[in-house]
Amino acid sequence: MKAIALDDERPALDVIEAFCSRIDSVDLVKTFTRTGEARLYLETNPVDLIFLDINMPKESGLVFFKSITQRTLVIFTTAYSEYALESYEVEAVDYLLKPYLLERFMKAVQRAQARWRVDQQTNTLEETDPKQLFFRADYGLVKVTVSDILFVEGLDNYLKVHLQEGPPIVLRLTLKAILEKLPTNKFIRVHRSFIVAIDKIQSIRGRMILMEEEEIPIGSSYEKEFFSLFMK
Repeated sequence: MKAIALDDERPALDVIEAFCSRIDSVDLVKTFTRTGEARLYLETNPVDLIFLDINMPKESGLVFFKSITQRTLVIFTTAYSEYALESYEVEAVDYLLKPYLLERFMKAVQRAQARWRVDQQTNTLEETDPKQLFFRADYGLVKVTVSDILFVEGLDNYLKVHLQEGPPIVLRLTLKAILEKLPTNKFIRVHRSFIVAIDKIQSIRGRMILMEEEEIPIGSSYEKEFFSLFMK
């Protein structure tokens, strides 16, 4: 499992690094003392597990975890027992109360690995044609039915997922990241700012896709691949 650790105290990160170095199943790729840096890293670097302190000065670990868009497992590490209930509300794998020993740390990692294996098996079964996807939005998980997606619009630092019914869903995610989650036989990127559902296209005029009441441009660098797939 690829993991990162976030704690405002450097000695706490040193302990996690030392423990992870003794566990083959965990690859601790990065550590952070600030939530902003960790959030920026996660936007472009998927991980399987986060070791996360709860009580931090500017933003709690709970608030941070609810705000990230990437689905990942989390093990909370904290010196305060009163956060335990809240941690399980966000489906944390485990709750390590500082100071913890290697044996207790290994047990938490084993739990994470067991859940990760189940997730991997589920993802493999759904990989070819997922019916629903889950995204983090508005400090929680949002379930989106894939067949309801019309197109995805990329803006400055976020995305708008336009649906057949209801308002768009706003996500802090890149177009590249969401395209990897969508079925490749049903969605295609047609512009640096747009991904469209192929079966929702109503007509094409020149280099414009007409969909519902929207006009979506076809970028010159995406034109050949789009028409090749669309004409099949």
